Amino acid sequence: MPQRYADIVLPLAQPAYTFAVPDGMTVAAGQAVAVQFGPRKFYTGIVWQVHDRRPDFKRIKPIHKILYDRPLLSEEQRALWDWIASYYLCSIGEVMRCALPNLIKPSGDTEEELLQDEYRPRTECYVSLAPELHDAARLDEVFKQLTRRAPKQYEALLEIAAGGDTGPEAHNVDENVAATAKNSIATGEIARRLLRADTTVLHTLARKGFIRETEHLRTTERGGARFRLPELTPHQTEALEQLRTQYAAGKQTALLHGITGSGKTEIYIHLIAETLAREGDVLLLVPEIALTAQLIARMERIFGSRVTAYHSKLTPQRRTETYLQLNRSEGGEFVVGARSAIFLPLRRLQLVIVDEEHDPSYKQAEPAPRYNGRDCAVMMTRIFGCRTLLGSATPSLETWLNAHTEKYANAELTERYGTARLPRIIISDTLRAARRGERKGRFNKILLDKIEAALARGEQAMLFQNRRGFSPYVTCTECGWTARCPHCNVTLTYHRNGDRLVCHYCGHTEGVPAKCPSCKVTEVVPMGFGTEQIEQEIAALFPEARVARLDRDNATSQRVFQNIIADFESRRTDILVGTQMITKGFDFDGVSVVGILNADNLLNNPDFRAAERAFQLMMQVAGRAGRRDDGGEVVIQTAEPGHPVIRQVAENDYEGMVRMQLADREAFFYPPYARLTSLTLRHRDPVLLRRAAAELADRLRTRFGRRVLGPMAPPVDRIRDEYLVGLLLKVENGASAQRAREILTDELRRFTENPDFKNITLITDVDPL
Repeated sequence: MPQRYADIVLPLAQPAYTFAVPDGMTVAAGQAVAVQFGPRKFYTGIVWQVHDRRPDFKRIKPIHKILYDRPLLSEEQRALWDWIASYYLCSIGEVMRCALPNLIKPSGDTEEELLQDEYRPRTECYVSLAPELHDAARLDEVFKQLTRRAPKQYEALLEIAAGGDTGPEAHNVDENVAATAKNSIATGEIARRLLRADTTVLHTLARKGFIRETEHLRTTERGGARFRLPELTPHQTEALEQLRTQYAAGKQTALLHGITGSGKTEIYIHLIAETLAREGDVLLLVPEIALTAQLIARMERIFGSRVTAYHSKLTPQRRTETYLQLNRSEGGEFVVGARSAIFLPLRRLQLVIVDEEHDPSYKQAEPAPRYNGRDCAVMMTRIFGCRTLLGSATPSLETWLNAHTEKYANAELTERYGTARLPRIIISDTLRAARRGERKGRFNKILLDKIEAALARGEQAMLFQNRRGFSPYVTCTECGWTARCPHCNVTLTYHRNGDRLVCHYCGHTEGVPAKCPSCKVTEVVPMGFGTEQIEQEIAALFPEARVARLDRDNATSQRVFQNIIADFESRRTDILVGTQMITKGFDFDGVSVVGILNADNLLNNPDFRAAERAFQLMMQVAGRAGRRDDGGEVVIQTAEPGHPVIRQVAENDYEGMVRMQLADREAFFYPPYARLTSLTLRHRDPVLLRRAAAELADRLRTRFGRRVLGPMAPPVDRIRDEYLVGLLLKVENGASAQRAREILTDELRRFTENPDFKNITLITDVDPL
């Protein structure tokens, strides 16, 4: 038999390497193997293909051993990895590094270290009734005995006999449960973690011989196929039928465009239930898992143990367990996850839902691959043969254009769910309010009046300011000195909590100077305002109100975050101040007033997407108000009340915003009429960096001509003591994107091979946000 070889992907920024397959070893594409790379390092690799073509180099190392009892990647998953590496201009090894949980790919300087780090599945305790209690008369006798002497043991035994928790809403053992247990005794095993009973009580029952305790590999129990689905309004039913019809006609990707509060989630639920009933797998992507706890809780109320959460906040052990459990599954899985969930091994994937598809959180910034989870989901429809649904109240311009040019299917929800009404949006001129003396601190009188009236009615308010900290910077009013980061070309943000200056780019922290370091005369004063200052001022204006703040400074853990949200949801908090964290995935009954405090800050950004992002963010914030019958009110404070985007938000004119922005994008050759690739060069020597950027720009212009812009310095041109220079490549939609990537890859390879520039870091970002 001829010698066999395997191309193996390693978790390094490298292409696949070829290893020899030892005699007697059978390997298949997608399997995990241990290999020695370099003089001594052992890595976990993924077999990409097996062949009999001997490579040119002399010594070919053999595969050391096979890991896991079945392949980790399917053919479809490998195709997705290949596409991501090709499209986002990175190595397949970088995709592996991002896609697989850390514990599933051990490595070590020796074979012993690799074996020591190799993942071992976790076991857990399962309990079941002792065989002698399978008799109803004997079980009834034990029940009567425990009822009088040990009520907690009775409740625990009753729960086991009834087959565990009878549903997500069953919190107390009652006569109905007892009758069910006596008439239909559950004799199977139940994972101890699924029982409400205390561990000590279960041990006591085991010691008495009433139950058996055994250890098994940890698994995920799945509920049945019968779900309590929400009723749909006629408007929702029509949208759902539109989607079904268009899917049946051959469309694989669809947009569900529904205004805030229109009930998009109810349509998701019906499509999910239909897919699970067919034993198909469902993937529901959300922008940030920590910000969508309400959505996950709602899905669990309907689908119970079918729901699997997957995101970066889980422990490495939990992420690895989830991956391997899904890899063994035969279908019927429902995963709710952040963008990294696209890499999970869902063998029978039939439906991918991308909620809030416009959200920039779907784009990975660091490290490579800098992929967009939404775009990967769309590509998965071709690779996996599944269907994708993109949902949003304010779709991205790219998605909207695809839907209205019939590349995607399209369904719309233009009414709020049930009796809820859209909020009334009020534009408040901050300059006019200041001239008329109708402004206190950072608040116009009309907003304060609305908050006061809401509190008097026992309702709640939310205040949005898209900047954390107390003030964006501190300055000297005498000489103009401003505190700046010594490592980044950016001002330091003042945080009153702790009385410190913080760089939000590198994390540098320093104290606030008592006197101006430059003129030594006056004290420095904070300028501008952030969420800390808003929280302080609103608490002073409404001393009887309970005020809380939610941003990345005080939501330091998942527990703290959930506590802040739980307090507001249960109305233990009256006013919630926050950044973008308060805009996503929340549905609070008591909120009747929302204040947007500095809309101008959203609009005045040096970015061609600034107007689109500002509109989306303001509409998302406004959507938190009036989720019920009364509609609610939104007050937008701005110094530019006549700005077109402000007017479009006030009139809920999404179509007007889209058409205005698309006209500008087409005139200036920006997406969706062109594809962008940004190149960022970083180095500590600014002279060498500028020379390298100029040479790279010249090289690219010889191939792409006027499509290359730059070199140019970004707004923040020094971070962590490294200087930054950028180039931008625009390729029109009519040109071959594949050919452009090939040319760009070739030129970037030539550039990195230049010994003069070997220490320059080059970052390639395809479709940058």
